[in-house]
Amino acid sequence: MTPISFEFYPPKNDEQRAQLDRTAARLKAWAPEYVSCTFGAGGSTLSYTGDTVRGLIDRHGLDAAPHLSCVGGTRDEIAALLERYREAGCRRIVALRGDLPSGMGHPGEFRYAADLVAFIRAEHGDHFHIEVACYPETHPQAEDALADLRHFRAKVEAGADGAITQYFYNADAYFRFVDEARALGVEVPIVPGIMPIANFNQLRRFSEACGAEIPRWLGRRMAAYGDDADSIRELGADVVSSLCRRLVDGGAPALHFYTLNLARPAMAVLDRLN
Repeated sequence: MTPISFEFYPPKNDEQRAQLDRTAARLKAWAPEYVSCTFGAGGSTLSYTGDTVRGLIDRHGLDAAPHLSCVGGTRDEIAALLERYREAGCRRIVALRGDLPSGMGHPGEFRYAADLVAFIRAEHGDHFHIEVACYPETHPQAEDALADLRHFRAKVEAGADGAITQYFYNADAYFRFVDEARALGVEVPIVPGIMPIANFNQLRRFSEACGAEIPRWLGRRMAAYGDDADSIRELGADVVSSLCRRLVDGGAPALHFYTLNLARPAMAVLDRLN
């Protein structure tokens, strides 16, 4: 079976913690290669990330990889975080530039994710397997697609072991991106990020913020179902499982699922794949 991994976000109250525990327990049955925990969407702080990572390791026995953002942090703060994650048993880090936390005016001591990757390597050698982000449909803040690819190459040259893409629904965008990265000399595995569809209105908001394209035909099909949540979930699972099948058949090395701390949408896709 193709290796899979799951992304979670840190819960902030008891209800969310219980939800994450239920989700982690259910998804563990799929034997993920690892799970990751986000730094915090939209620039929120990472105050809950370390606790969440330790819970995923200690309570669920999962190989958990914290996301680490360099924006807004000093070298000393990031060095201390890396030591905490190493002591907790982490062997994998997802290194990101990230967003500036709300209300914080200082960008920190690292300008780019490549700087963070180089720092991790300098401080910890090969202890951590480092994943970075990449964007088959181009980062929304990039000057152009070629500049975006060069930024990706810089992260790999700094020491990244692999990459996870932003989610997408056009397989050709992924295959073209991989070909272009290979032409620039990038040889690390490029794992497609997969976003199951559970709530289409929420997905549309996410996509507008991060620059992921929702195909027009898919939006129109979803709109035709109106408030029929069951039909939306069924169509979403069919569409995403077909996307995954094409990616795997085309050579994708693994699949990384953005779960939003929900088990059911990812499981619906995996059930169809199996």
